[in-house]
Amino acid sequence: MPAGDLYTVTPIRGATKTENSGSRSKQKEYLLIQVKNTWNCVESGQEIPTTWKEDQVIVSPAKIGETLTESGVSWTVKTPIYFCYKVIEIQNLLDPNNMTLLYGHVSDPQEVEVYQKKIQKRFVVMDTNVEKLYGSKVRKYFEANDVTFKILALETTEETKSMELVLTILEEIHKFGIDRRTEPVIAIGGGVCLDIVGLAASLYRRRTPYIRVPTTLLSYVDASVGAKNGVNFCNCKNKLGSYTPPAATFLDRSFIKTIPRRQISNGLGEILKMALMKHKGLFELLESHGKYLLDTKFQSRNGLASHGDAALTATRLAIQTMLEELAPNLWEDDLERLVDYGHVISPELEMKVLPALMHGEAVNIDMAFMTYVSFESGLLASEEKTRTIQCMRTLELPVWHKECTLPLIKRALGERFKHSGGKLRLPLPTGLGTAEIFNDVNEETMKRAFEKWTEDCQELST
Repeated sequence: MPAGDLYTVTPIRGATKTENSGSRSKQKEYLLIQVKNTWNCVESGQEIPTTWKEDQVIVSPAKIGETLTESGVSWTVKTPIYFCYKVIEIQNLLDPNNMTLLYGHVSDPQEVEVYQKKIQKRFVVMDTNVEKLYGSKVRKYFEANDVTFKILALETTEETKSMELVLTILEEIHKFGIDRRTEPVIAIGGGVCLDIVGLAASLYRRRTPYIRVPTTLLSYVDASVGAKNGVNFCNCKNKLGSYTPPAATFLDRSFIKTIPRRQISNGLGEILKMALMKHKGLFELLESHGKYLLDTKFQSRNGLASHGDAALTATRLAIQTMLEELAPNLWEDDLERLVDYGHVISPELEMKVLPALMHGEAVNIDMAFMTYVSFESGLLASEEKTRTIQCMRTLELPVWHKECTLPLIKRALGERFKHSGGKLRLPLPTGLGTAEIFNDVNEETMKRAFEKWTEDCQELST
């Protein structure tokens, strides 16, 4: 999924008016062409020298601009940043005969053959609870496939989500030793585990490939499918991080059957987010099958996926709609993001009450309040507001919290304004399954929405 970035290198400081006047500067643009392992500049519009054979030439998508002025030279480097990563549904991931965990991230069959000719090494980070449930299966998988491996089990919670834990992982990776390109780090756990390992991998050797294996519903539909990773810092959620996608994410819903019911509800908060923003059909599925999904923990009937399977449909639609929003804006160059719905107030609330609220629960409280903001702004009909809150209740999600006070909301909105380029950028539903970004919601509307939200929803959360 391509994205562009611009880096400017100016070796001579103190640019003058002459440099920017245009009339007294000379500008050129160069293509970058590789011949026999050496990169060469060729001015745009000029022919490639005939001495270079076509089969030896590689033309880079990068370009170098050169501006010559009386004060010196400045170079501008324009280079696209390209990432290709896979999100793969798979069954029986830990079956020793299933090679997905080892080679599923590799696209080229010939490359797989090269990998298979040497002893493979894998460094695996697992949440401690996940290790208790699946550690023995992971060990048997690698042993059966003659893989040299190390499993590092860590307590990965919002309270431990820190740079200290990232450094612990990095120290262990360094001791174990891996090939920086062909032996990806594997993260098996919930969203916190995936985030921490992703950041560690992005730092080791400046970028080491890693694989995500989500084991909770929340991470299955949210944390595992994008490019972001990070840790909490200075009591702020995900304040440190990077945009480094995994080589692949492997989605095996069988992991979800071992998590508690509350964790299922927690993940449903993020699925509902995508439904409210983008897909009325998904919303209606959650309305009608919410309790069933909770009761069955998103497992398919008889262990088999079918076209009419509610769990399969819900997860696929949640991931598809999420990828639609993430892929064109993987590095968040555009700050107007529908997927930020429920993530305006929730970071402040979640960090304040840790560990009382899970991430999806805090997100849902945020969404419930914003549903009232939409209604008070004339964007939602009364019936749509009622159906939204009732669906949240069906999914056993909290719709109000005593710590989500008006001062906290104002503080969160202030942070949003400050870090969003001087705009509020509020994603708000304009119907069931449709939404837009708004910058003009006034304080009086917020206050009115808060009062009505508290009046209606406070009793529902007791």
